[in-house]
Amino acid sequence: MTGSTGEPLLRISGLRVTLPGPAGPVDVIRGVDLRVDAGEIVGVAGESGSGKSLTASTLLNLLPPGAVVEGSIRFGERELVGLDDRSWRQVRGSEIAMVFQDSSAALHPMLSIGTQLTEHMRQGLGLDRAAARKRAVELLDRVRIPQAERVLKAYPHQFSGGMRQRIAIAVALACRPRLLIADEPTTALDVTVQAGILTLLDELRADGDLSVLFITHDLGVLASLTRRSYLFYAGRVMESGPTAEMLTAPKHPYTAALLAARPHGLAGGRTLKAIPGSPVVPGQFPPGCPFAPRCGFSTPECDSALPPVVATSATRELACPVAPSLVESGA
Repeated sequence: MTGSTGEPLLRISGLRVTLPGPAGPVDVIRGVDLRVDAGEIVGVAGESGSGKSLTASTLLNLLPPGAVVEGSIRFGERELVGLDDRSWRQVRGSEIAMVFQDSSAALHPMLSIGTQLTEHMRQGLGLDRAAARKRAVELLDRVRIPQAERVLKAYPHQFSGGMRQRIAIAVALACRPRLLIADEPTTALDVTVQAGILTLLDELRADGDLSVLFITHDLGVLASLTRRSYLFYAGRVMESGPTAEMLTAPKHPYTAALLAARPHGLAGGRTLKAIPGSPVVPGQFPPGCPFAPRCGFSTPECDSALPPVVATSATRELACPVAPSLVESGA
């Protein structure tokens, strides 16, 4: 889970994404900064609709027609914003790959596992049929799927959800990407299978030259897998820093509110606290802090302008003009 101290593998700076809407363009990602170092698993968390998955889709240019992307996405020495379609085809799968939440939708139901694995390699790596099949067997072994030769002849519906997710990870790794985006890959799985997938991702990171951007809404999963994390809300990063510090000593009221609303691990008679109101949606973002309408610490200053993201230490950043002492307040 440790990362490199050298130049980041991925650096996102001032990322803005605008989508077409019935009444005109709608801002959905609003100035996101994020980095992933080589050999690191970085977490992205937040409520549904906060912009986590759309940010991930932007890294592969999997956006709807009419989307406008501004800012910078540096992957190694390459700038991804503004690439043409041919260049994007060279990036997808071979440099950056993605594992989706629903493995049933990610795998083609009418194609054998072997076909889905080897087609990627033959196109992306230029392998012949025999070499691609050999690597397919090695990949299935690597993600701990037994009887790999038999599995290559089978179809997705013949496997459980956990096994399909392992196969989807093998497909994503087929062309040896340097960055794996895991978009809530354990959401539909039971706790035991979920733990196995998390362990597998960390082993793959440790065994090879692989970095992982792990997207989740589960703070427990975030704590178990990542060292650094970014907390999203309304298309922005509210707080970022070392995961353990954020989850034990939150600085943003939104982080504290998510922790208070988490049902797991309640102890000492602590009462579960729901976050009041509903998340704001694109096209209805207020001019100030987007969390202010739901925040118990908001002041008139919070409503006047969008708060900038500022460093509070060498490792933590925060977008909150009030920055209350959440420990003293008991939040």
